[in-house]
Amino acid sequence: MIYVGCAGWSIPWQQAAAFPDEGTHLQRYARVLPAVEINTSFYRFHRPATYARWAASTPDHFRFAVKVHRNITHYKRLRQPHLLDDYLAGVTQLGEKLGALLLQLPPSLVFETDVAGPFFRHLRKQFAGPVVCEPRNASWFTPEADALLREYRVARAAVDPAPAEAGAAPGGWPALVYVRLHGSPEIYRSAYSPAFLETLTENLMHWSREAVTWCIFNNTATGAAISNALLLQKMLTMAGAESSSG
Repeated sequence: MIYVGCAGWSIPWQQAAAFPDEGTHLQRYARVLPAVEINTSFYRFHRPATYARWAASTPDHFRFAVKVHRNITHYKRLRQPHLLDDYLAGVTQLGEKLGALLLQLPPSLVFETDVAGPFFRHLRKQFAGPVVCEPRNASWFTPEADALLREYRVARAAVDPAPAEAGAAPGGWPALVYVRLHGSPEIYRSAYSPAFLETLTENLMHWSREAVTWCIFNNTATGAAISNALLLQKMLTMAGAESSSG
C-alpha cells in the first residue's frame, strides 16, 4: 500500500481544477489524494472533537499522519514522555484513519539511549500504531540508534534534503516506510522534476512490497506539493501500484 499526500490540505488556486468544487478543503482534497500529514498539530493542541470531525468527513480509505507537538519533541526534548498522554487522547479520535505519528526532532537533539529509550517505551505503552521519527542530528544515523528504533517499532523517515547521507534512505522499523520531501534545492519551495518522481516511483513500489509506504510532499510554500503529489499518484497508477483508494 502506498499513501501519497501533502503536509496540509490547502488547495492552491493553480491546482483547484483537479479537485471537486463541493465541500471543505479537506473533503475536496480527500476525494483525490489518499493521505495527508497534519502539521498544525506541531504548533497547537487540537481538541479531540476536531480530530473526530476530520475523520468523519473523509472517505473510509483516507489516512492521516499527525506531527507530534513541539512541546514534546523540541521544548522538552523527549525528556517528559508523560506529555504524550493528553496529546494521544486527542489524536486517537481519528480512529482507524490515524495512519502514523510523526516525531520530527530538532537538529540539536543528540541521540542518547537513556533519553530515547524511556520515551519510546512510554509511547509504546500508550500507542500501538505506526510511528515514524525524523531525526536531524547525525548521531541518530548509527547502528545503535537504528537498533533502538527497531526495538520499539519506530520507522526512520527517508528525507530530502537529507540531514546526513544515511537520512536519504528509510531506516529503523522496516514494516513502515515514510518518505518526507521538503523541496530541493530550495527547501519548502522547489518542485521536484518528473525525472526525480520517476525514480521515486520505482523506489516506492520496491519498498511497498514489504512495507506500508508513505510519501509526503512538504514543499508547500509555492503550491508545488500538490502538483508533485498528483503527478506521482498518476505515475504510480500507470506503473501498476496498489493505491489506498483501491
